[in-house]
Amino acid sequence: MTDYVQPDLSMFGDAHVEKYLATDGEIGYEWNGAPCLLLTTVGHKTGKERTVPLIFGPDGDRQILIASKGGAPDHPHWYKNLAANPTVQVQIKDDRFTATARTVEDPDERAACWAIATSVWPNYDEYVTRTDRVIPVVVLGRS
Repeated sequence: MTDYVQPDLSMFGDAHVEKYLATDGEIGYEWNGAPCLLLTTVGHKTGKERTVPLIFGPDGDRQILIASKGGAPDHPHWYKNLAANPTVQVQIKDDRFTATARTVEDPDERAACWAIATSVWPNYDEYVTRTDRVIPVVVLGRS
């Protein structure tokens, strides 16, 4: 049993992105006590840019993302997009940069990254119990 905490969803999705962009993260960087970045990917089917707010675990000069989708049975669209095109745009507060995304395959690195991610968002431990899929762990590194 995990200590799942229901998040406040009063700022979510596109509204979160709009407030983050308008304030350079002054509103939106912290969401339910966790740090958030904006990730812009290129659609693997549409070729259009799409920006989503995501919780991240800071790890030195890289960021750890968990493609949990709350434990849904399929991967989130942003993950499918970066798997097809790993060059992404990132915004953390007012810092905007290009990054390269990679899915962590090494079990030891994955465990270390998971620990970083759950230290900022413990609900990931609950999400993993909701699905049969292996939830991808992603590392973003500045390009």
